[in-house]
Amino acid sequence: MSYIYGGTQIHIVRPVRSISVNKQNVVVRDQSGSMRVKFTNVNESKQFLAWLYQS
Repeated sequence: MSYIYGGTQIHIVRPVRSISVNKQNVVVRDQSGSMRVKFTNVNESKQFLAWLYQS
């Protein structure tokens, strides 16, 4: 699954093993490893999390 943020594609491989959130930073640990995404504001990180939970 892929998510486009700021012109950059964020690729998530199922299954997601863990999600860590600290304000604008989200770390997703999936089958391919860990990925840290820094968003410009809290609302954008919440939108990403909503997409991730829905998928």
